[in-house]
Amino acid sequence: MSGFLPYGRHQISDADIAAVTEALRASHITQGPLVDRFEQALAEFTGAEYAVAFNSGTAALHAAYAAAEIGPGRSVVTSPITFVATANASLYLGGRVGFADIDPSTGLIDPDSADDRAEADTALVVPVHFGGEVAPVEALSAIAQARGWVVIEDAAHAIGARYKAADGQEYRVGECAHSLMCCFSFHPVKQMTTGEGGAVTTNDPALYRRLKRFRTHGITREPSELGAAEGPWYYEQHELGFNYRLTDFQSALGISQLARLPEWVERRRTVANWYEARLEGLEGVTPLRRPTGSKGAHHLFVVRVPADRRRRIYDELVRQGIGANVHYIPVYHQPFYRQRGFGRTALPGAEAYYESALTLPLFPAMTEADVDRVVTILASAVRTETVS
Repeated sequence: MSGFLPYGRHQISDADIAAVTEALRASHITQGPLVDRFEQALAEFTGAEYAVAFNSGTAALHAAYAAAEIGPGRSVVTSPITFVATANASLYLGGRVGFADIDPSTGLIDPDSADDRAEADTALVVPVHFGGEVAPVEALSAIAQARGWVVIEDAAHAIGARYKAADGQEYRVGECAHSLMCCFSFHPVKQMTTGEGGAVTTNDPALYRRLKRFRTHGITREPSELGAAEGPWYYEQHELGFNYRLTDFQSALGISQLARLPEWVERRRTVANWYEARLEGLEGVTPLRRPTGSKGAHHLFVVRVPADRRRRIYDELVRQGIGANVHYIPVYHQPFYRQRGFGRTALPGAEAYYESALTLPLFPAMTEADVDRVVTILASAVRTETVS
């Protein structure tokens, strides 16, 4: 048997190692100049006016929701097909959360369902760019404007993605053309990494300042925000924040990785195209549909297989060294959420998706031979299960 193929794998080059080593030898390994440089590079890459780096994607979501003033008496609507952090961030702040259904053919939130399932205290809708494809953020933005909501994009899977709006204009994910803020994750299985890390982009200067304060205990040293000026040492805590800072050596890794991100995203698109070509016509296996207008960043490659045989197909792939996975268990299935009143939640699109979803390996270092191997084993497993 060939070597094990995980569903995702990071890439660290000699240049990355050299950048981190240089940062570790600098005078500041945290709260130094490299964080600012990384944020400037992110803002330039995404097209946003501002970027604020955090020590995780979860911290980025928490900060963005706080900046949008989520709290008691305010609720968030999002997709249940996401990592739990998307929903948890509202609860951290004392807010509530509700789930809209998804389109099972794409795994992305259904705007009409988001509208239908909103409640009187809904203040925020969070589209999740699942798998790296772009959710219908323009449609959600139109609904949000009509309802007086805010849109924050969960783009943990989608740095490097683009989309076309109805008027034909192309936008970058993170540009915040149809949202107030956009959140990213730099976990090692994502398109680029800082080890652990995240960021929020925005075009609003007040939100930018709020995000920076939230990241550092709610503290500011900005002269225009201080009520006194006792000396260079002086600072003020204006709100309850957290220590969500990214280090300089993590920022050095991010700067180095960001330089190669376009190349990696293109390679991910190539691997996804190889998969789709080889899976065409394979009975019982259907790749998720790419939404119209989305030029995805392909964090994941998800197929749908017969629900009654998904577990046996998964087991066979793993037995033969293929690191299959399932993304995601609907958040409302989790015991924590069931115990808080979500036990009777029934979203048919999310249920149909989850019962049949299977994630196949996808990362830039994969070769055509790797894809052939995965598809051959998958096809054999599906045929065997069909015969039996």
